[in-house]
Amino acid sequence: MRISIFAVGRLKAGPEKELASRYLDRFAKAGPAIGLEFAKVIEVQESRASNPETRKREEAAMLEKHLADGAALILLDERGKALDSPAFAELFATMRDNGKRDVVIAIGGADGLDPSLSEKATATLCLGKLTWPHQIVRFLISEQLYRAVTILSGHPYHRV
Repeated sequence: MRISIFAVGRLKAGPEKELASRYLDRFAKAGPAIGLEFAKVIEVQESRASNPETRKREEAAMLEKHLADGAALILLDERGKALDSPAFAELFATMRDNGKRDVVIAIGGADGLDPSLSEKATATLCLGKLTWPHQIVRFLISEQLYRAVTILSGHPYHRV
């Protein structure tokens, strides 16, 4: 199963980009052994529209252009469901085991994600009730993808 990250906004050089790259590299190396493959990061520029609703709608349209037919869409939103790391890993294992070929994890822009995406989403998750900048979300989700692989493969990285 190929997993991509869709992000509104670009990561500039710096510690956030380095951390995200480090964990995505670990994920890319460890994932194939258990059927999880890192596909790509899709970065799009934030909409320049004058109001939040239009910006979110335009950013959603950019996301939809990158969704393969039948792809699972996971939205990251502060109003989503909070999972612990084992449940996050199990979500990916279940999609993989049910034959899902592509998964896209979406990180919205400053205004969030367009509500129309909710009806297309397989899951809407939050990384806690706090609001995080997209740069931090990028490396948090990258680390959790790597952690999911280690949980599913029985590697001791994840300790409770």
